Amino acid sequence: MKIGIIREGKNPPDDRTPFTPEQLSQLKAKFGDQLEFLVESSPNRCFSDQEYQEAGIAVVEDISEAEILFGVKEVPVSQLIPEKTYFFFSHTIKEQVYNRPLLQAVLKKNIRLIDYEVLKDEEGKRVVAFGRWAGIVGAYNAFWTYGQKTALYEIRRARSLRDLEEMHQELRKVQLPPIKIVVTGSGRVGSGVKEVLDSLGLRRVTTQEFLHHYFEEPVYVVLGSSDYNRRKSDGGYDREEFYAHPEKYESHFQKFAEAGELLIAAAYWAKGAPRLFRLEDIQSPDFALSVIADITCDIGGSIPTTLRASTIQSPVYDVERDSGLEIPAFGSQTSISVMAIDNLPCELPREASAEFGRQLSQWVIPALFEENSGILERATVARDGDLTLEFMYLSDYVREFNEES
Repeated sequence: MKIGIIREGKNPPDDRTPFTPEQLSQLKAKFGDQLEFLVESSPNRCFSDQEYQEAGIAVVEDISEAEILFGVKEVPVSQLIPEKTYFFFSHTIKEQVYNRPLLQAVLKKNIRLIDYEVLKDEEGKRVVAFGRWAGIVGAYNAFWTYGQKTALYEIRRARSLRDLEEMHQELRKVQLPPIKIVVTGSGRVGSGVKEVLDSLGLRRVTTQEFLHHYFEEPVYVVLGSSDYNRRKSDGGYDREEFYAHPEKYESHFQKFAEAGELLIAAAYWAKGAPRLFRLEDIQSPDFALSVIADITCDIGGSIPTTLRASTIQSPVYDVERDSGLEIPAFGSQTSISVMAIDNLPCELPREASAEFGRQLSQWVIPALFEENSGILERATVARDGDLTLEFMYLSDYVREFNEES
């Protein structure tokens, strides 16, 4: 079985890699002649070509010999090789309009597409993800943004830091006033956010304390979906119903937006679920949020002020309250500063890649040797020129693209 590690083709290129040189060397030793690894040469990968070669892994210019190809971000349509099995984050399963051409090309080229986002165990829990690192870097960037906006302190950009240990050292410079911080989500991403909040020594409070008490120190609250969503008919909440029929619910987040100054958004959002607030809500003088770190970065999703993804090179833009339009970062005292980088783990790429590779080594590589592996089957979006049964709901999405083109 020949496995290829592709060069990231999306622009700007992603620094991360699915496997570190050491991990490929360990897998080679474990599986012997059953596995052969090829790494496509890249000038941008966080581990150099030389590091892979020193680990005994072949580095090549032409990856087409490999049957199975692992990447990280979406593969540009022009670089897709027909008849291969690909693993990457396709960003198509929520019917993202900007990636319609990608899924169409996957079908046309008879590619088997396995999306990391839906690799799950028997209990439905994701087995591979960069979520923790997105949470860590996203929370760090939230405090970098707050420092830039208020001029109360200054910390280095995450991308300039050597590793997580150095990041924690840098966080010691943060000096916060008694602000209230809202965090949504408590999964992998939320756990990464909490690591940073704990590093800062911040106190966690209940929703009632957050809304009704005054504090002389900075505090934060972690909100679950039941804290800010209510059934339209009677104001109730049922978890199973909410996830099955989110359209029956509406957001009651406004009270938290009035109490908090900094929002760190780390909650998964599904199409059809209520948005946290409306864009016009930011015009209210009671809307107190001034910095929003949207780690989820769902354009048109839960955070209406996320007008677009920002970049590592230019991490923040502001949204003017009166017009709802984008203005330059920190361009006004009253505007809302938005950090919405969509590839946050790239700012600590070597550690993030190492953790991701450990997950792939544990769950995916052994599954490649199983006939009809459940983990791989459930995550297969397309095969043999068609969508799989699990993802037939994307048929209209693909067809709409066909009609438009």
